[in-house]
Amino acid sequence: MRTVSPPDTWTYALRLPHDPRAARVARMTVRSVLASHGRAEILDAVELMTSEMVTNTYRHTNGPASLRLTALADGRLRVGVWDSHARVPAPFGRPPHDHVPLAPPGAVGGRGLRLVQEHADCWGGVSLGGDGGGAFDRRAGKLLWFELGG
Repeated sequence: MRTVSPPDTWTYALRLPHDPRAARVARMTVRSVLASHGRAEILDAVELMTSEMVTNTYRHTNGPASLRLTALADGRLRVGVWDSHARVPAPFGRPPHDHVPLAPPGAVGGRGLRLVQEHADCWGGVSLGGDGGGAFDRRAGKLLWFELGG
């Protein structure tokens, strides 16, 4: 008789307030989770892309956000970020995915989602409807995600 061990799957979820420190908290969480699960090979990339996505929730919405890290059975990591605004930005739009244009030289912002487009294995987003109808209405807003590793 052979013993079958379950795949190393897990999920961590974090609720983030609308606060300028949320991206730092998300980075620290990603670093801690991935280091404790021995995923150092993707740690820097995931930390950077997660930070950019959480920063966008702070800059472009007025409500809280949620972060979910999920280890999939095939070794990939899925990172999802929910926020209260329903608009799905490029490159997370409908297939074929929109492409984020290069930021003009000297621009202060505009590079974060381009990093996701360049470094993630795959990504996507879904509008959950509504227009931010309530800070805790999880039926509204959007979910953006990316996957890496495997």
